[in-house]
Amino acid sequence: MRHSRPKRAFFTAATALLAASATSVADAQRPPSAHDLALLNRITWGQSASAADSLQKLGPRAWLDRQLRPQASDRPPAEVQAQIDALPISRTPMADLVVQMNAQIQAANKLTDPDQKKLAQQAYQQGMTDLGRQAATRELLRDLYSPDQLQEQMTWFWLNHFNVHMYKRDVRAMVGDYEDQAIRPRALGKFRDLLEATLKHPAMLRYLDNDQNAANHINENYAREIMELHTMGVGSGYSQKDVQELARILTGVGVDLSPDPPKLKAAYQPLLVRAGLFEFNPNRHDFGDKVFLGHVIKGSGFGEVEQALDIIAREPATAHHVSAQMAAYFMGDDPPPAIVDRMAKAFQRSDGDIAATLRVLFASREFDASLGKAFKDPMHFAVSAVRLAYDDRVILNATPMQNWLNRMSEGLYNHETPDGYAMTSAAWDGPGQMAVRFEIARQIGSGSAGLFKADQPQAKDQPAFPQLQNALYYKAGLDQSLAPATRSALGQAGSPQDWNTLFLSSPEFMRR
Repeated sequence: MRHSRPKRAFFTAATALLAASATSVADAQRPPSAHDLALLNRITWGQSASAADSLQKLGPRAWLDRQLRPQASDRPPAEVQAQIDALPISRTPMADLVVQMNAQIQAANKLTDPDQKKLAQQAYQQGMTDLGRQAATRELLRDLYSPDQLQEQMTWFWLNHFNVHMYKRDVRAMVGDYEDQAIRPRALGKFRDLLEATLKHPAMLRYLDNDQNAANHINENYAREIMELHTMGVGSGYSQKDVQELARILTGVGVDLSPDPPKLKAAYQPLLVRAGLFEFNPNRHDFGDKVFLGHVIKGSGFGEVEQALDIIAREPATAHHVSAQMAAYFMGDDPPPAIVDRMAKAFQRSDGDIAATLRVLFASREFDASLGKAFKDPMHFAVSAVRLAYDDRVILNATPMQNWLNRMSEGLYNHETPDGYAMTSAAWDGPGQMAVRFEIARQIGSGSAGLFKADQPQAKDQPAFPQLQNALYYKAGLDQSLAPATRSALGQAGSPQDWNTLFLSSPEFMRR
């Protein structure tokens, strides 16, 4: 089917049924309206019957407020949490994993027999790849089943905003912790806190080479990306001199796998900062005074970094750039400047409160007008398809989903450059992309696609077949919400499998 921009908001099949079958009752008990369900489809990783039921029980206002302020007690279903807890990356501290893998590759490189050395190096690479696979599995399980759907969406958003590439150096051993400990707890908190958490994480410092940034050996990579991508944005008024000064401020900020602190002269010992693998080493720091964005920063150690982050996080350009990125993520291409401006003002008033900024977006007329019109990137397509097909039935193997994302060129932690994946529809709606999506829709629509075959030797694929054409849809007249071309195509489906495939690859399902 042809995928063109709709003139009106398209809703998924579940939206059509739930909106049409709703009966009017008061307040939190009233069934969700079509608007509420479109909101659900945008705020979550995709509609499902259980998500709609949660919205109905709480009412849309209370549901959205809970999404904006997730509770520590909120956890995925027990079966999902058990899978997450069983992953080695969930049971072993990152520092231990990194040190173990570093020792493994050092031992492999010391072998003199060529065949043994090759096998040992291959074992190391397989082990590192498995750590990255575990991180992706944990993320996908949370995206599919966490009750805190907005937090999971924003976790992925910030992972993309503060992008790291897992195949650089030893980042595969770090990326799970980067997501779980640096980003997720702060995904709806204060931007300043999130910025510092990413700065102090070894995955970021390895990826952008700041562990190689030292006095008299300046490396500007990380400083440049902080200014250009993470905070103020290109063309926002900072200069190359500001980048250079920030790079000087960041000297000595790095990674240390040794359990022993570096040897320091007495005056430097109080300035040493170590937390896990993170280290600020004063021996490597440029203690000269700096002038950053017009502010004089006296040489003092890691306190200079704190001052620089305070300055840059409160820059109006940072508020505008970050707000524009969030608006584009939730609204699609070219969000109206007026809503970006209002978000930026909220960002500044709240000292960078992400939830407060999003609240302004979600309450806007512009956001309402965009519902159903944003084109799904591959991540949203794959996750929403599985959520809709299987609802709260827990998958046993996330590897097929990881493979789909790689085929659609949006593999988790796999964007090589710091800019992250594009959020524009033009990046994802080409003919080749649509052909791959149709094949993935066919796999999901025709059976379990390996999602219910545990990743264990001798495991068997459990029966699973999505019944998309049944009560969730046709009893309420799904065809009333679909374009004529889509209704015609679905009417010609020769089997439930064909129907599922056509619906999951339809223009209506491609949008959120």
